[in-house]
This record gives sequence, structure tokens and C-alpha cells, in this order.
Amino acid sequence: MKNEDTFARYSRQIFIEEIGLKGQRKIMNAKVLVIGAGGLGSPVIQYLAAAGVGTLGVADFDEVELHNLNRQIIHNENTVGILKVKSAENFVKKLNHQVRFISIEQKIDETNAEKIISLFDIIVDGSDNFKTRYLVNDICVKLKKPLVYGSILGFSGQVAIFNCNGSKNLRDIFPEPPSDGNLPDCDSLGVLGALPGIVGSMMANLTLKIITDLPLNLDQITLIDTLEWRFQTVDF
Repeated sequence: MKNEDTFARYSRQIFIEEIGLKGQRKIMNAKVLVIGAGGLGSPVIQYLAAAGVGTLGVADFDEVELHNLNRQIIHNENTVGILKVKSAENFVKKLNHQVRFISIEQKIDETNAEKIISLFDIIVDGSDNFKTRYLVNDICVKLKKPLVYGSILGFSGQVAIFNCNGSKNLRDIFPEPPSDGNLPDCDSLGVLGALPGIVGSMMANLTLKIITDLPLNLDQITLIDTLEWRFQTVDF
């Protein structure tokens, strides 16, 4: 793609005074890992690819299922039954061929987390289980990687930045994961389809702010209640 085409593509970002050409270059040089290509990962992947993030890694081991389609908007009926990372890769290639997509067809666990996470600048956690969330958090602390965190359930969500520029991490607000007998999840309690779009878009926005060195409100978690339409920020 010609330089003038690149400028035209990202012009609405470049025109923002706080971003400009310098910030767009940072975006295009960034290496971001998105863990999970599901409800949260879908809007994160979509907006980071659209923004021109240079290297976008996506880790997921699940296949697309029909019940995913109410909220996982990068997938479609034609991708049901294929790996989510493959579906995500096809989506990104059609949206922005400039993005270098790294497909990680693995479950993030104790055997591979450190090796995978070490390859990227920023980690975005869109996983759907506490074991993975805490493992990713701990590896990010060890490797000094900023972590963008989000979670969703029903009408509610949470968003935060952890371990960025010396800020606190997940264990500073939730020291231990809940017990196995008290684990709410979307499979049993559901999630309204638009909620992951809201939360995932916020996560993508925070990721781009980290990349472009924009001001960040650290050591805070944002609680989102879309049923009562309340947004609350809590310091920790």
C-alpha cells in the first residue's frame, strides 16, 4: 500500500492532535496479544486491526459454535465448526491486510504462557475462566508486561489496566480466584450480545492509549451495569 493510501486509511486517527503521525507509527509498530477470540476478543481484534496495530497475536483453541454468534461478531455462520483463530485471521485479512496476524492455536497454560506472552508488548485478556486470568496476570507481572483486563456476565462488565508503568495488578484487587463451587459463567447465566461489544471496545481503546502514551487512569477498575446503565470507577 502506498504511503498516501496508508495516510488516508488512518487519517481520522492521525488528525487527533494527541495521536498524529507519531502516534500512528507507534500503533503500526506495536505487538499486541489478544487472549481469546470470543465475546471480548472479537471487538478487541476488530478495532485493533482497524486501527492498524502492526502485529496482532490471537490465542484460542476453541471452534466457532452457533451459540457464539449472538456476540462474537468477527465470526459468522460460514465459520461455524472451524477454529476461532482461523476465523479471526480470515476476518483481519479482509479488514486490513497490513496487519501481521499471528495465529496461536493453543490453550494458554503453565507450559506455554511465558514463552507466548514474552513475544508481545501488550497483553489483552479476553479469556473466560479464572485460571487463565490469574495465570496471565502473574506472567505479565513477572515479565513486566501491561495487561488490559475485561470480564462480562449477563448485563455487567469490568475493565481495568494492570501492571502498567508500575501500577497494581489483578491480585491487588482480587487476591485469589473464587472457589470452584462459586464460578459464574456465561454458559450458565448468559450474556446480552451487545455487552461484549461495549466492554471489548473499551479494552481496545485502553490498549491504543497505552500504545500511544496517552494519559491513563491506573489502579482503577471500571464497573459497568448496562441494565441500570451505570458506570462506576473504583480505586484500589
